[in-house]
Amino acid sequence: MTERPVLYLVVCAAGPAEHIDELVDLLIADGWRVCMIVSPTAAPWLDRAALQEKTGYLVRVEWRMPGDPEPHPPADVVVAAPVTFNTVTKWALGINDTLALGVLNESLGAGLPILAFPHVKAELAAHPAYASHVAVLRAAGVAVAHGKTISPAPDRWSAVIEEARTVRHS
Repeated sequence: MTERPVLYLVVCAAGPAEHIDELVDLLIADGWRVCMIVSPTAAPWLDRAALQEKTGYLVRVEWRMPGDPEPHPPADVVVAAPVTFNTVTKWALGINDTLALGVLNESLGAGLPILAFPHVKAELAAHPAYASHVAVLRAAGVAVAHGKTISPAPDRWSAVIEEARTVRHS
């Protein structure tokens, strides 16, 4: 019997994060083991204990101490959803000031498949740095979705699930 693949879910502080439990349910039902890494700003928005119980893994926000064991198994794929303007721009520059950015940077360097679903206000998406930073990530192999791909309920997460299935079956 083959073990279910591991998906690292990096969650940033954008509106859809309030409904991330829905995405976790869908991913688990779709056959993934989900390990969550949450930005410090998004962390207070979430019921981390409930998400930990649901996934079976620690919902990480902070770096582990040197010598502490890694609490998550190695990832097969990384999904950043929702990912913010702040995270996209810092990630493209290689800034590593949160665990969420550290996981994204390390995953990029390791050549893991990465799917990013920005949820960015139109005013921020129009900032001159944004398009060039998205282009940097795409050139590095990150599959960055176009526009507001996290749709309203009830199909809020359909694009994420479809893309994750594509990666798993490739």
